[in-house]
Amino acid sequence: MRRWLALAVLAAVLVGGVFAWTRAPGRGGVTLAAVPAQAGQPVADAPADGTPAPLVAPISEVTPAMKEARRFGRYDKDKDGEITRDEYFVSRRKAFAKLDLDGDGKLGFEEYSAKAAKKFATADADRDGKLAAAEFATTAVKRRVRAAVNCPPVAPVEHEGDFEKEG
Repeated sequence: MRRWLALAVLAAVLVGGVFAWTRAPGRGGVTLAAVPAQAGQPVADAPADGTPAPLVAPISEVTPAMKEARRFGRYDKDKDGEITRDEYFVSRRKAFAKLDLDGDGKLGFEEYSAKAAKKFATADADRDGKLAAAEFATTAVKRRVRAAVNCPPVAPVEHEGDFEKEG
């Protein structure tokens, strides 16, 4: 057991060391300060205090027209420049086929609700056919946590003469 633990720790240290080494400047890692501004972007001036200039996010060269052309291409399976009704409904047919467990071309209620029934059975830990509050809580949709936005606080703006002072 100790041998496996030692090997796991050694592997973690090696992976961490390789990761840190490849991220070091001059080792093929990404150096963010070296990313130049792209055409059409404002170039941020370096602050007078000597700190590096703030980075400017790159502008995507993919236009909405290009996105729509790619979407059209995904639907146009035979690449004839037109989307037929069958091509348009291909994804719906695949979703229907996944639900049609017996393959008869019809969806019964049991087939339609199979996923929900499985979710209920999984949540019903004591197998009594009912969900207590704690069991029901396990059926909640798991949402991805979004990264917190870290914006600097905005300084209040004082308006002299705009408002009458009370008191």
